[in-house]
Amino acid sequence: MTDYTVLLKESGLKATFQRMNILGVIDMHGHMSVEDIYAEVVKVHPSLSLATVYKNIILMVEKGVLVEVPIIGKKSKYELSKADHIHLVCTECGMVEDRQCINEADQVFKTLSQEEHFKLNKRQVNLYGVCEACQTQKAS
Repeated sequence: MTDYTVLLKESGLKATFQRMNILGVIDMHGHMSVEDIYAEVVKVHPSLSLATVYKNIILMVEKGVLVEVPIIGKKSKYELSKADHIHLVCTECGMVEDRQCINEADQVFKTLSQEEHFKLNKRQVNLYGVCEACQTQKAS
């Protein structure tokens, strides 16, 4: 279980009940849109506004607590910041799956960074396509 208080404080943010609840919801469900996060958070804090959720998510992305996963033609999803990994993003249903980075990809990034004299701090790799479930649905 992630200690959200420590995570927020290490990022220079106060551990407010809104942020703690947002992080808990995302941690429990994985990749979520702002609207889905709001729908869960409002169950516990009915007076919380969608605008407050948006503001907190944007701030936590800026501070590196959350990662935004853009989805072509759909609303972005958010996840807790964690070790570098690859996202498989379905452009049909918006599903996002995490996959570990592979050594060959790591080597490509390392070589490119060296060739370009670019100091790589963090990476986000998003592969866009159609998931197996959506392929099966289209074939039917």
